[in-house]
Amino acid sequence: MNQLPATSPVTTRGAAAAAAPARPPRIAFIQAGWHADIVRQGHAGFAAECERLWPGAPPRISVHDVPGAFEIPLLAQTLARQRTADAIVCCALVVDGGIYRHEFVAHAVIDGLMQVQLGSGVPVFSVVLTPKDFHEHEAHRTFFHQHFVAKGAEAARACAQTLAAHAALSPMRLAEA
Repeated sequence: MNQLPATSPVTTRGAAAAAAPARPPRIAFIQAGWHADIVRQGHAGFAAECERLWPGAPPRISVHDVPGAFEIPLLAQTLARQRTADAIVCCALVVDGGIYRHEFVAHAVIDGLMQVQLGSGVPVFSVVLTPKDFHEHEAHRTFFHQHFVAKGAEAARACAQTLAAHAALSPMRLAEA
């Protein structure tokens, strides 16, 4: 996911994107159960930033739990096919357990999420992080708790900006231009 500054306004080309949507966006938030205490911080940061970005009409966020990161793309695909969400955000911590499997899992998850969004047209955002070094000591756990809050907020900003860009391209808005 591209880095967006915390103070970045939600902007797209054209004034139509600034118009308020007819309803609050529906966002599905999928989170993995491995390292749940850390991963759930991504949701906390996402939800808090959504409240700030959409004052008075925040998105309706449905939370979906899966056992691990590898299970995220299939649920994202199911949700995208159901068309019950305007965007899907996926959150997991894939750690190196001493084997190269973590690289395979991270690659498979990210590729799967890209396939979901390209195949469905529903924007999919990743807060699936694969740190080079993660250890179960307090310093790393504290760092990643805070890091997931920041990454969740970053995903909310990217989501808001992307939904605004897509809304600006809707047929009704294009006819008004």
